[in-house]
Order: sequence, then structure tokens, then C-alpha cells
Amino acid sequence: MASVEISRVTKAFGATQVIHGVDVAIEDGEFVVLVGPSGCGKSTLLRMVAGLEQITGGEISIGGRVVNDLPPKERDIAMVFQNYALYPHMTVRDNMAFSMKLRGASSAEIDKRVGDAADILGLKPYLDRFPRQLSGGQRQRVAMGRAIVRDPQVFLFDEPLSNLDAKLRVQMRTEIKALHQRLKTTSIYVTHDQVEAMTMADRIVVMHDGIVEQAGAPLDLYDRPANQFVAGFIGSPAMNFIPGRIDRGGAVAVVADGGLRLPLAADAGGEHGQKVIYGVRPEHLGLGPGFEAVVQVVEPTGADTFVFCDAAGVRICANVEERQGFAPGGRIALAPRLDMVHLFDAESGRALPRRN
Repeated sequence: MASVEISRVTKAFGATQVIHGVDVAIEDGEFVVLVGPSGCGKSTLLRMVAGLEQITGGEISIGGRVVNDLPPKERDIAMVFQNYALYPHMTVRDNMAFSMKLRGASSAEIDKRVGDAADILGLKPYLDRFPRQLSGGQRQRVAMGRAIVRDPQVFLFDEPLSNLDAKLRVQMRTEIKALHQRLKTTSIYVTHDQVEAMTMADRIVVMHDGIVEQAGAPLDLYDRPANQFVAGFIGSPAMNFIPGRIDRGGAVAVVADGGLRLPLAADAGGEHGQKVIYGVRPEHLGLGPGFEAVVQVVEPTGADTFVFCDAAGVRICANVEERQGFAPGGRIALAPRLDMVHLFDAESGRALPRRN
């Protein structure tokens, strides 16, 4: 196992800069997820750690050793790809053992490593099958087994669950997390799915346009987003954002366009008249005295009900746990949890700290 240090790393393709001085420190044994929308640079950053892309500037070190100029095979990493990348003419056993055979490992060592990995991943009954005889989830486990037998310092996962159906994704993310808890190998995992990031990571790095917007524990990012981008990306359904101005003439509130008055806690940041974005998550909007809205769409999911409303021209989503007889066109009163309301500066998008 080893720590990974990414220091001031940049990447350009010709005149186009795609990574802008990224700094990420990953501790030994940590599971870090790089998350962000398509094109944010997360996969490019992972490929630079793997040695599949040359860095333009900065430094990457693994286990205290600078690896900028080392080829992938000398970095002691193992990568799990989105498309499995299995050899179709080889059995599961041979796919898992292939890298060890290339290194000249003994048959006894190969058999032990492959057997141990197969035990961990539940692949013992499938060792003599070919990839075409396996399900998508089983193929992904074989790809993970091939990485495990190498016993690397660092695991790199590049959106490994993207090709699986919804049920298998949930199952496999649990298996990957359990695998990490068992092996405790430093892992870097790339995904665009913030639910995967929240459920699997020790720490999340949120990227956007080639920069790190915020890094921290999953619930820290959920509860204390540094800016509007992070607040909107972490959480599902997404946070409600309502533009307006702070009004401190009486009970503190944000007055949105159209006159909608949104309550604030007394210690809310910002100055009177300041343009802000009022942010509140659907799960922090409950039924009760606050402001009125007109129901437009109701989406029952079983445990929760998502109610999409119009409040003085503002589109709002509320997550209501209790089962109610909502109907389009009906009027409801919504009350935000004031301790969970976020304010962002309208120009910079930065979160406004609460007053002492």
C-alpha cells in the first residue's frame, strides 16, 4: 500500500488546457472518489496517475516515489476499466493469472493468488468458464480479480460500473466497498454518479472544468458545500436554487423575483440587499407554514414522494416522507428547515458563512 500525491498537476492537449494545477493528497489505504460531470478532467487525471497520459506540468508520486517519467508497468498500480477488457479466448482463471505469468511467477504462486482472489470475489465456480459465459457483474468481478492478484500499491477504477444495470450497480458498489475494507489498498475511483461517490468514498474530490471545487468526507460536502456547483452536484434530487435578495428589515428572509419570501435563520450570512442564491435540498422542505406553492407533478417512489411545485414562478422540488393525496393544481404550504438552508453569493457562487 502507498500514499498518492498529486501536486500542481496540469494537462494540455495542444493549446487546450484541460487540467489546471490540481492538488490532491491521498493517504495510505484511503478510498478516494473523483467525481464530476463529463469533461471535468477526472478520467484524464486518473490516466495520468496510471501513466497512460503524460502530464504537462506538476508532479505525481506513489509511495513517496515520483512517477512522472515511469511507464505504467513500473508504477505498481492495477487498473479496472469500464469495459472489463477481458481476453475472450481465455478462461476466467487465465485472465486473472495473465499478468503474473508475464512477470514469470511460479505456478504455485499463481494458483494461490488466483484462488485467494476467486474466494474473495465468489468466482470459484466460474474459473474454467470463458467471459462470454458470464453475466456483466461476473465479468466485472473477473476484472477486479485480475487487479487483486497483482497485489498492487494502488487500485485505479475508471467508471467500472457504467455498463451494469441499476440493480447490479448497487450490488457491485457494495462489493467494491467491502473489498476495500478487507484489503485496505489505496484506491482512486472515478465516476460521474454522485450516489456512487457518496456511498463508497472515504473522501470525495469534486472536479469541474479541470479544477478541484472541493474535497472532503461525503457528508461534509453534503452538509457544507463550498459553492453552488458542489451543492448542486452532490445530492439527489438536486438542491433547489432560488435567486433573490436578502431582506433584513424585520424577520430575515430572501425575497425572490415575483415576491416569494423565503425565511432564513437569524444567523444567516450576507448583507441587506445582497444578491444571493437561496439553496435548500428537497429533503429539507417539509409540509408546514412557510410559503405556498402549487403542485405540478407528483412522483411517488414508495418510501418518499417527490413533489414538484411552482411557488410564485419558481420551480421547487420537495421530498415528502408522509403519503399524502397530492394532486396537480393543488396548493400546499412548504416549510424549509432553517438550519439546513444554504446561501450563495449570486456573482461568485461561493457559500456565505453564517454570522457568529
